[in-house]
Amino acid sequence: MGRKKHTVELDRDNGVAPSLVKKTKKRLVVTGGRSHPELTSAVAAALGTVVAPTEHRTFASGEIYSRFEVSIRGCDLFIVQSFGEPVNEWLMETLIMLDAAKRASAKRITVVAPYYPYSRQDKKGRGREPISARLVADLLKVAGADRIMSVDLHAAQVQGFFDGPVDHLFAKPVLLEHFENTLTPEDRETLTVVSPDMGRVRVADTWSDSLGAPLAIIHKRRDPKVANEVTVHEIVGAVDGRTCLLVDDMIDTGGTIVKAARALKANGARKVIVAATHAIFSDPACRRLQDEAIDEVVVTDTVPLDAERCFPGLTVLSIAPLLARAIGQVFEDGSVTSMFGGDA
Repeated sequence: MGRKKHTVELDRDNGVAPSLVKKTKKRLVVTGGRSHPELTSAVAAALGTVVAPTEHRTFASGEIYSRFEVSIRGCDLFIVQSFGEPVNEWLMETLIMLDAAKRASAKRITVVAPYYPYSRQDKKGRGREPISARLVADLLKVAGADRIMSVDLHAAQVQGFFDGPVDHLFAKPVLLEHFENTLTPEDRETLTVVSPDMGRVRVADTWSDSLGAPLAIIHKRRDPKVANEVTVHEIVGAVDGRTCLLVDDMIDTGGTIVKAARALKANGARKVIVAATHAIFSDPACRRLQDEAIDEVVVTDTVPLDAERCFPGLTVLSIAPLLARAIGQVFEDGSVTSMFGGDA
C-alpha cells in the first residue's frame, strides 16, 4: 500500500501554515524602581494602566534584590527610574531589574530615565578622566535594555553612547504652557530669555523663538579643579528694566543660577524667573534659591523632591503626561519626534 501524503498549504506572507500561526496582541507593562514611585504611578495612570507589582529588597549587606511579581513574558516593558540621591543605589537597582526582565523573557525593555545619571561626565576635559555617561549607557545595554528614554539630556551627544534607540524628550512644552498661563502682561512686554552660560545658548535660543522675546547670554568661567564653583563675568544683551527668564537643564547646588540672577539684578533686571527641568537640589541649593535676586523658580518632577527641599516661590510641574505620550508613541510604533514639532 502506498503511504498517504499530507499536504499543508503555507501562508503566502510568511511561509507558515495558518493553523500554526498564533496572533497575539502587544502588551504594555509599566513598572518602576524605588527612586520615584509617585512619578511611575502618574505615568501609568496617564496611560490608563497600573504599575506592575515588583518586589524590591535591600539586604543588610547592602545588596539589592528585585523580582517581578507578575508574568512579563513577551511584553513591551517600560521601567521608570529616576536618578536622584542616592544615584548609585538606583543605578544598581535598575541594572538588576533589567537582568530580571531579560531572564523573564520580556520582548522589549525600555529604560525610562527622566534624569540620565552621570550626564555631565560626557567628555574628557582633562587627561585621565572617565567618560562616565558612556559607561552608564554600556551598563544599561549589557544588562538588557533595548531602548532608553530621557528628558533634556545635559549634552545631545549622550544619545550616541547607547547602542540602540534613544528617545530624547524635551520639557520645554510643559514649562512653556505654565508661563503662557502665568506671565503677566507686563512680564510679556518686557520679557528677555537668558542663557546662564554659553553651553545653554542653543536651548535658550529656542525659548526665545517660542516666546518671541530677545535673548541675553551670561558669560561665566568655571575652575575645572573646583566643583560647583562659578564666576560670572559679563552679560551680553539688554536686561535693564526687563523680566529675565533664566533657562537651564538642571539645578544642582544652585551656585550658577544664583550668581547669574544677582548679575541680572545688578544690571537692572526688574524680575528674575528661573526655569529648569531637573531639580537635583543638592545642599545648599534650597537655601541659595531663596536669594532675594530670584523671584520665582519653576521645575519639573523628573527628580523626586521631598517636602524638606520645597520652599516658597517654587513651582513643580508634572512630567508624567509627557512621558506617557512618548511611551504610547513607542508602544504603537509611532513618532516621538512629532511630539515636538518634528517630522512625523
